[in-house]
Amino acid sequence: MPLITEMFAFVVEESPGEEGIPAVHTERGWMPLVGADMTRVDSIRGHAQRVADESGLDVRLVRFSVIEEVEIIKPRRN
Repeated sequence: MPLITEMFAFVVEESPGEEGIPAVHTERGWMPLVGADMTRVDSIRGHAQRVADESGLDVRLVRFSVIEEVEIIKPRRN
């Protein structure tokens, strides 16, 4: 698996100044509409369209490309 250098997210603005990443329920559970490459984005685009259709809200595709490592969570040793 290649290193992640950018992230894409479908974003909904529910009210002025308040936005979030929608999630859809799939056979594997809840899935946020995010991806690390356009292949993944294209595979979830239909879900984003459904969110727009059902909510009546615009769904924007945004790209994050600045990487800042905030924390490393290490496995616990028993």
